[in-house]
Amino acid sequence: MLYMQALKEAIVQFDDKKGWQRSSHIALSMMFALFPFCIFVLSLAGISSSGLDSDKLIELVFGTWPEVVAAPIVNELQAVLAQSSGRTATFSALLAIFFASNGVDAIRVSITDAYREDDLRPFWKTRLLCIGFVLAGGAALIGVTALVIARPLYLDLLDAIQLNALPEAYSAWRPPWAGALITLVVALIAFHKWLPGVHRPVKELLPGVLLTVCLWAVSAKLFELYLTNFSTYSVTYAGLAGVMATLVFLYLMAVIFVFGAEYNGRLARLRQSALLAG
Repeated sequence: MLYMQALKEAIVQFDDKKGWQRSSHIALSMMFALFPFCIFVLSLAGISSSGLDSDKLIELVFGTWPEVVAAPIVNELQAVLAQSSGRTATFSALLAIFFASNGVDAIRVSITDAYREDDLRPFWKTRLLCIGFVLAGGAALIGVTALVIARPLYLDLLDAIQLNALPEAYSAWRPPWAGALITLVVALIAFHKWLPGVHRPVKELLPGVLLTVCLWAVSAKLFELYLTNFSTYSVTYAGLAGVMATLVFLYLMAVIFVFGAEYNGRLARLRQSALLAG
């Protein structure tokens, strides 16, 4: 009953607190941040480890995206990587820190508004926090990709020592998109836990996080079906069709993210009211 009440109140709060406008802010900020951040991470991965497969890293980043939206971006990334160098990585690092930290800050503002109305921390502190998220995100993507690459070697080793049942068990419960999904959930929990400046137990954050992931999965599939069967972007926007499809997709994901934060915020307030009443 508490969860349904929070859901109803979150719908009202989303509209009253200008959730549509905040979602636009997040979507545009992430649009600016996406490409330089990906090039930076991929270039850094190439410099730090010659054996790291960039395709695996790209799959980790875009593994949960609709293929119609992800394919043009992936093609451009691969084209840039083919000509990348140390200078490219350095320049991309500067762009990534600036644009991606703006994207994280847009997320911080939305979560803060849902959880505590305003953030009293000084600007430099919140900006350093956002930059830290960018750097930690890049390092985490490289680390997870390295583990994905190392996993087959590990399973081959188990197979070599005749532990055949364990690799089969791993294959049964670990589908190809599992790495992207786990990374996504961990990132959402990190956003909700540390960005707003209000520290709550992970169990209190999970309802909004799980709601966000479920709605993202359904919306991404529906959006992919729409682009495949009903879209007129190529007629309306000509050469900008891919860009507009990506921007609309990011806006849809941002709306769901902000709604998930509002849901957690309302749920926390209802729990507090129940405790005071009891």
